[in-house]
Amino acid sequence: MKFWQIFSPGTKPIIGMVHVQALPGTPNHHLSTKEIVRLAVEEAKVYEQAGLDAIMLENMHDLPYLNRVVGPEITSTLTAVACAVRDAVTVPLGIQVLAAANKEALSIAKAAEIQFIRAEGFVFGHVADEGYIDACAGELLRYRKQIGAEHIAILTDIKKKHSAHAITSDVGIGETASAAEFFLSDGLIVTGSATGKAAAPADLQAVRKASSLPILIGSGITPENIRSFWELADSFIIGSYFKTDGLWSNSLSLERILNVLNAIR
Repeated sequence: MKFWQIFSPGTKPIIGMVHVQALPGTPNHHLSTKEIVRLAVEEAKVYEQAGLDAIMLENMHDLPYLNRVVGPEITSTLTAVACAVRDAVTVPLGIQVLAAANKEALSIAKAAEIQFIRAEGFVFGHVADEGYIDACAGELLRYRKQIGAEHIAILTDIKKKHSAHAITSDVGIGETASAAEFFLSDGLIVTGSATGKAAAPADLQAVRKASSLPILIGSGITPENIRSFWELADSFIIGSYFKTDGLWSNSLSLERILNVLNAIR
């Protein structure tokens, strides 16, 4: 299983988010590519030096997000960022390209020698704030095969945050997890309703019952609640809490990173 080839079995990796500054062509873009790269590398080094197990890059400042396709200026700049971060740290790296630009994420991972991507809309469809996002498993896994990237793990959101799931209201999260496993996902990401919101323990229990894949919690982890989630998941993706005042768009806070690591210890 690709996830446990990246991480040692029996561990519970903590993955820190690097929210890459707004990229060229997006409404909030204002920094040079050199500065965007520098800031991402700086944050990645803080995470590694603090003792995190892995780092994930994400273009979260690119508001408002496009739906499933981003321009070549985004892919090329993120590739430059990813290559620089790969050279700067030794821990495993992941990448997500918003929104649901999963092929682009996979191409960047291939070029930059990144170990995993986070993919939206893998199975079933849902309505996100970017619009309708259709399932992509068949297309995405064929693309991974075509570019020789089978070694890159595809970790998939199910019933993801910032989305309406009314069109699949008759399909529970356990059934969604089972479908994702059947369609060859490498790991399942469970979130709360929005960035910084905790996942529901009942959802995690249902996913565990339905699937043997690794389970990652993708939002809302804090030093106060990580103990209650510890036995329910195999890994934890943390972004908002690690930032000053717990706001994803702020700079990293080493104190808050250490708060989580001390709670785990």
